[in-house]
Amino acid sequence: MNSLSLVLRTTGYFLLPLLLIFSVFLLLRGHDEPGGGFIAGLVAAAAVCLHLFFTDVPSTRKLIHIDPRDLLGWGLFLATVSGVPGVFMGDAFFTSQWVELTLPILGETKLGTPLLFDIGVYAVVIGTVLTIVLSLAEAEE
Repeated sequence: MNSLSLVLRTTGYFLLPLLLIFSVFLLLRGHDEPGGGFIAGLVAAAAVCLHLFFTDVPSTRKLIHIDPRDLLGWGLFLATVSGVPGVFMGDAFFTSQWVELTLPILGETKLGTPLLFDIGVYAVVIGTVLTIVLSLAEAEE
């Protein structure tokens, strides 16, 4: 093992959780400010790709615990389902719907279907990028 791989491995294990936390931050602030499901999904996929650079494909698949194609499918399902509540409220498909909740620590909080859509996009982007990258990495071996 050369010093470059030691540096990459050490910084990779440090950066992986930070990048994943940053991706969740981008996801949650996305419907009010720049960010959202797409860029958050890219950051999360980049974190997993970084893990792939200093390990191998089986350990990376073990890290994500789910087949990326399944993640892609569930993301598409979730993004599509986020448009249905508008129809039941008498609005057009994909019209935003909001619910105000009072949570013990956060107080008054508004949750809406745009967040559900962003979570679906997040899962689709992660699933797509990781399907491509892991397929290429497996073909190389």
